[in-house]
This record gives sequence, C-alpha cells and structure tokens, in this order.
Amino acid sequence: MPHAEIAIASAPALTAVLFGLSGCLVDFGSRARTDSPTLGSDATPGALKILRSLKDQGVPCAWLDELPPPVTTALSASLPEWLKAASPSSIRWPAPHACWQALMELNIERLEGCVLVSGEPRLLQSGLNAGLWTIGLASCGSLCGMAPEQWRALSEQEREYKRGKATVALYGLGVHSVIDHLGELGSCLADISLRQLKGEKP
Repeated sequence: MPHAEIAIASAPALTAVLFGLSGCLVDFGSRARTDSPTLGSDATPGALKILRSLKDQGVPCAWLDELPPPVTTALSASLPEWLKAASPSSIRWPAPHACWQALMELNIERLEGCVLVSGEPRLLQSGLNAGLWTIGLASCGSLCGMAPEQWRALSEQEREYKRGKATVALYGLGVHSVIDHLGELGSCLADISLRQLKGEKP
C-alpha cells in the first residue's frame, strides 16, 4: 500500500530534545539540592545510550537546570562534551522563558516537534507553558527523591507505590507521557512522532 508507506515516511521528525539535568540525566532522585553534587554526578539508567542515539539521528539536545553553575558543572561531569548546557535563565520556572532560551541557543526555529524530558515538576510546567511536548520521569526525579541505593533497597511493592504516586502527580500537571527513567525514552519519543503524524499537538 503506497499510501501507508508515504505516511510512515513523512512521520514528523523530532526537532529538538531538552533535558533536565538533576533527576533526569544525572543525580538519580534529584538529591543535589540537599547533598554534595558529586554524589549525584553519575548518569541515570539509559541516559548515555539515549543521548548517543539522538546524536546519531542528528537531533539537537541541551540540558537546563535551576541549580547554581558550580553545582551543575560538578553534576554534568559524566555527560558527553557535545551536549550543550543552556545558559542559566534569570527568569525562574515555571515561566516558559528558560525553555525558549534553550531552544534559541540550539538555533531551533520552530516549536513543532520539540520535547522536554524531566523529573522536576516545575521544569515540566515550564515546558508545558512553552508549548513543548513533555515527558515526565517517575522514579528518578524529585517526586520519589531517593538516591539509587535507597531506591534499590525498597521492596518491589514499595517501588510500585512510589512510582505510581509520582506518575499520578506528573499526569496531574498535564504532561503528555510518563516513563520510569531514560532507558524507556526511545519508544516514548517514537510514540510522540506518531501522535504528531495523527495531527496531535502538545
């Protein structure tokens, strides 16, 4: 069926992907606000793999955070050098300006196909206010707020409870999708591309 082939071939590509830093790319549990930043500088599950995949596809990416530069410099040490850091915005979340500024620094000319991924509710609200597709992270963001070893020490039932509570809170914000961590992001981004193909807008 040629029409089906054309439809699949014309699926809108992602324009850009913005990431939160703490509680998303690094700092599982978003603990850097209270702990030493170096404790959270390890990449979260799936982070480096999805960044490599997006780079291979030519999708521009950047991260942003509200933490002070000395903290974000320490946190981002394990991330690839090509990944851009958005300049700190003087306007605080959940105002949309930080997201728009990050996209402008990537030389992005349109909002269509731009996605924000974060475990931080205030940044996700900023993305929603900016008109972006938003993907919330349930287990590794501030809503669960647990360091990796604390998370692993929980029983499966306790993890499910915390994950479920965070998921409900994120959907309550109005985010478009919720996943556990960045290891699940690839299929979620593909789903957003299909939703765009059907004419859905954020």
